[in-house]
Amino acid sequence: MSYKPLPSYLKIKSSKINGQGLFTEKDIQKSKVIGISHVKNKSKAFENGVARTPLGGFINHSNKPNCKLYETPMGFYLSTIENIKQGDELTVTYEWYSV
Repeated sequence: MSYKPLPSYLKIKSSKINGQGLFTEKDIQKSKVIGISHVKNKSKAFENGVARTPLGGFINHSNKPNCKLYETPMGFYLSTIENIKQGDELTVTYEWYSV
């Protein structure tokens, strides 16, 4: 199994929020785990011991997000917190997570 930077149903497109964002090409159900957004790595090459994946690098902030990040020993995963319609942008509330 090879690493895929984004699930096949997500695309990076111009965002009305800021720059570019993540958009879905299909409906996504609430509580769906999308994938890993930040990988923990103790190497000094990574800021704060965390490396962003494309999920973490292109998701935009919203005060009314449709996704959230949750922490695991390996890193942070992106999960939906509501049903998301085809064509919608995925968003999270930016916070600093302890690493």
